[in-house]
Amino acid sequence: MKADGLGRHEAVLFAFDLIEHDGVDLRDLPLIERKRRLKKLLGRAKRLSIQFVEHLTGDGPTVFDHVCRMGLEGIVSKRTDAPYRSGPSKTWVKAKNPASDAVPPSRCRQ
Repeated sequence: MKADGLGRHEAVLFAFDLIEHDGVDLRDLPLIERKRRLKKLLGRAKRLSIQFVEHLTGDGPTVFDHVCRMGLEGIVSKRTDAPYRSGPSKTWVKAKNPASDAVPPSRCRQ
């Protein structure tokens, strides 16, 4: 949430994938193409409360280390050429920051 200057807060949506648009199923498209379409779609939007999440390419362990130091929940690593599939997959991996509030306390480092 972010303050609007008047003491009110608004929610911010972080959009990172587009699996359907105008009734068209986009799940079979590669992630990179879905993200391109999402960025173009959000570029036309007037709402500042929807933020596009860029795709990072690089050293995953270093990115994860920075995410943990920032206190964020974690990262999701995906193959850019893969179609969308719900549930467990070999094309994406979620790495959770064990110290994040979003991770149950029993899994946190002591």
